Amino acid sequence: MRLFPILTAILVVAGLYLLVFQRDTLETAAGTPPTEAGADSAAPTGETTSQADRGVSVVALRTTAREIEMPVLLRGRTEANRRVELRSETTGQVISAKIAKGSIVDEGDILCQLDAGTREASLAEATARLAEARARAPEAEARVIEAQARLDEAMFNLTAATKLSEGGFASDTRVANTRAAVEAARASFIAAQSGAASSAAAIQSAEAAVAAAEREIERLQIRAPFAGTLETDTADIGTLLQPGAVCTTVVQYDPVRVVGYVSELQVDKLTIGLPAEVRLAAGAELTGRVTFVADTADPITRTFRVEVQITRPDDAAIIRAGQTAEVVITGNALLAHLVPQSALTLDDDGQLGVRIVVDRGVASFAPVAMVRDSIDGVWITGLPATAEVIIVGHHYVTDGVALDVTYREPGI
Repeated sequence: MRLFPILTAILVVAGLYLLVFQRDTLETAAGTPPTEAGADSAAPTGETTSQADRGVSVVALRTTAREIEMPVLLRGRTEANRRVELRSETTGQVISAKIAKGSIVDEGDILCQLDAGTREASLAEATARLAEARARAPEAEARVIEAQARLDEAMFNLTAATKLSEGGFASDTRVANTRAAVEAARASFIAAQSGAASSAAAIQSAEAAVAAAEREIERLQIRAPFAGTLETDTADIGTLLQPGAVCTTVVQYDPVRVVGYVSELQVDKLTIGLPAEVRLAAGAELTGRVTFVADTADPITRTFRVEVQITRPDDAAIIRAGQTAEVVITGNALLAHLVPQSALTLDDDGQLGVRIVVDRGVASFAPVAMVRDSIDGVWITGLPATAEVIIVGHHYVTDGVALDVTYREPGI
């Protein structure tokens, strides 16, 4: 049973030997003249020479850089433009009626009125002390003037006594007495000046007491710092508020602020003032502008906070804080070329780029960066304003290779 495979192998080996080493003998036996190498290669050589003269056939696309938008998409939430908890600065019992949450308030409206207690009496007392201090001021000034006059008189007497003593008409005792009178007058003058300063200080102290009493009375009225909406009910009548106790919370929704976060790859594309389109989850579409881009990333998420301020139209629905919003920030356009994705290639170093046609129809590699893809192709940067990009045959050429270029119209 093993004889047939052995015979088959011997016959195959013999056939290969005759076909390879005895080819001429087989052709003679078959009546076919031997093939001449020169004749076989004559025609292909001429054709190859013609192709070499023309260069490698490729298809190229003439492309011109166009300005495209590079929108940044982020998702965020709405926030109130302002939100303030109004707290009491003094102790007192609420004597005003409760205002329900959701009420619209204007700037300066009284939200919580506290009982004055003895504060008005304290103000009256402080006012009386101020009047008393101001009444004593002229008396202190008069004492200064009187002390100044006595000092001048004592100085005059001292001068006269000194001259008389020099002429022998006055004793040394008289001169000493006049000097003592001068020192006493000087001490009285200093005391009078001190009294005047004390009177002025008493006036300032009384004025401060009046201002403190008036400020304490002003604290009895907790007013809205801006126009907005009450987020909570105000403190009810009879409630005792201590310093720091909450009266109510006021929020302002116009203009509305949308807050989102972008990655560190996109934050450099954003600047303050860029236009933005906002779409709320409920379907409302609004427009706004970027008002804030954080300089510091969140330490946990490594993202940057972005704020977009939008003005709510008069006919728009109510926008509440915490609504989900989709924000598309535009306005950061750049110049790019649209080429087929198949035109992209890599050089020997693994750098992304395309093959382009340069002067005199020579191939060259140009590194590019892909910025966006689309159905029609990919948008790339890194090329000059106009370029001839090889889209067919670019894998078969290298830098400096001559080309036989056929151009394809864009869109074909």
